Amino acid sequence: MPCRGKVSIVIGSERDRQYAERAASILKEHGVDFEVVILSAHRNPKELEKYVETSDADLFIAMAGLAAHLPGFIASRTQRPVIGVPLNVSLGGLDALLSIVQMPKGVPVATVGIDNAENAAYLAIRIIRLCQQS
Repeated sequence: MPCRGKVSIVIGSERDRQYAERAASILKEHGVDFEVVILSAHRNPKELEKYVETSDADLFIAMAGLAAHLPGFIASRTQRPVIGVPLNVSLGGLDALLSIVQMPKGVPVATVGIDNAENAAYLAIRIIRLCQQS
């Protein structure tokens, strides 16, 4: 798939939109095309799977709290990079951080700090720039 320079920001619920907007602001500032979608790995698994399969994004930023299955669900259904953002919904976000960072071998998810949507956007920009150079 050719590099389009597009990022998909996936959040599991409207409650997480504030974090998506923080990442979107960075992407917009750097001229990176993006879209924000709300799909839950728990509530909309079939729709999420179809979205991942048909998306023209070069990479995904997935933001989740609690059990935080969203980034891993996406990573298990694509070969494109996935950046996970653990969100502080409870337990200081440690539950989400551990859920995202402890993926099994072969299902990698790059993980940034708790609530650090901005670093996810900066990492996405670096990855996009690399694929645009090739």
